[in-house]
Amino acid sequence: MSRTATEADVEAIAAIERSCFGASAWSEGLVRDEVVSDRHVVLVTDDLAAYAAASLAGETADLDRIAVLPAARGRGLARDLLTDLVDRVRDLGADRMLLEVAADNAAAIGLYEAHGFDTISTRRGYYAGGIDALVMEITIAEWR
Repeated sequence: MSRTATEADVEAIAAIERSCFGASAWSEGLVRDEVVSDRHVVLVTDDLAAYAAASLAGETADLDRIAVLPAARGRGLARDLLTDLVDRVRDLGADRMLLEVAADNAAAIGLYEAHGFDTISTRRGYYAGGIDALVMEITIAEWR
């Protein structure tokens, strides 16, 4: 269902970014940096309709992005990418994963909670428009 992204996928990932995040999208250069870095794991779906990225710092992984093209939503791609990403960072030595999610993003919060993530703090006014960010965490040893 997913595979490790390569430099050949950068343009497609940048297009997903623009479609999903508009003015807040990562630039093609930033996407390339993520894809080629040995401190990041970037996965894409086989049809390039979605991607996920995480960064590694010691035993902690940070979920940087999960993005699914609007036309491909509702097919479980985000769920599958999250599962694959957690498995991958676990294999690389991570024992926990952190993420930030907009407090008004009910779909993403539901996805993360369904996979065992717990809210550990709130960052007030973190996102544009004063939207709070929830900081969520999972202990990877308890995964699945």
